[in-house]
Amino acid sequence: QVQLVESGGGLVQPGGSLTLSCSASESIFTIRSMDWYRQVPGQQRELVAGITSDGITGYARFVKDRFRISKNSAKNTIYLRMTHLEPEDTAVYYCKASDVWGQGTQVTVSS
Repeated sequence: QVQLVESGGGLVQPGGSLTLSCSASESIFTIRSMDWYRQVPGQQRELVAGITSDGITGYARFVKDRFRISKNSAKNTIYLRMTHLEPEDTAVYYCKASDVWGQGTQVTVSS
């Protein structure tokens, strides 16, 4: 079973940017879809963005063209480039592939 490790979270000021990474323990070439989710304590986990094995991407409406998901299959890694961050983006961000989740990385947007 694939294992996923997220990194790149941290504290950033409103309007700032971060790039999250999700590294898989095995090849992602055949994984149908890999997704980024986020969760605020006390709320349901919500889908942020996804990318298929063919490179087709999709985004939640609240992203509003601020985020971009990408992948480097040679490195078994997907990314989430987040710009124009808002305090409402504060959450733990998770990577998901098939039924496997990573451990999450905290993103805090605050001045």
